[in-house]
Amino acid sequence: MTELRFTHETDASRYTLHRGDDLVSVLDYRDDGRTVAMTRAYTVPTFRGYGYAGEVVERAVAELEGRDDRKVIPVCWYVADWFDANPDRRGILHERRAV
Repeated sequence: MTELRFTHETDASRYTLHRGDDLVSVLDYRDDGRTVAMTRAYTVPTFRGYGYAGEVVERAVAELEGRDDRKVIPVCWYVADWFDANPDRRGILHERRAV
């Protein structure tokens, strides 16, 4: 099996996952210095069905947990579903306050 390579492209505000030389999945975000709004998880159509979107979200969340200086806002439906499926990782979620 070809090795997966995870990268954080800060200039493009995205995390990427490559399989060999192929870009397979992308996670776009907006970072305001306190929170990271994960806005879009996308997998290239020919690579769908292999769990790559979940892998890029997992690795991005792990990186942010390791930094411990940001909270996550799951704007993208896929990211929200990922947190629903991984309730043990919800500690990094930004808590919205009622106004």
